[in-house]
Amino acid sequence: MILDSNVIIYSAIKQNGHIREYLKKNENKLAVSAISKLEVLGYNKLTPDERIAFESFFQNINIYAIDSSVIEKAISLRQLKKISLGDSIIAATALLHNHKIFTNNEDDFKHIPGLKIIPMNTI
Repeated sequence: MILDSNVIIYSAIKQNGHIREYLKKNENKLAVSAISKLEVLGYNKLTPDERIAFESFFQNINIYAIDSSVIEKAISLRQLKKISLGDSIIAATALLHNHKIFTNNEDDFKHIPGLKIIPMNTI
């Protein structure tokens, strides 16, 4: 499953132990798009401890590169309906690698044909 950037961020919040447990239980199935690494680590208000924790997380997970096939698929998704650049790349990555998306923002992806979604509020 591909993790949406928001899931990665929410999993770091102390009160969200259930998310961390779910990720741990499914760790052999987890992956991210390289755009999620950029979105999470690029946040300018990360504390040093948060940065270290997120960097460690990204060192231990499969990260799919943003290659030409992802770009082409993201372009086609953006032509269907308004979608953010990051979400289009995450969705394209999931579709091309035949993964579901685990997200807290189901509405961002529900219009994409063939994309399977795991809403964070269902775990």
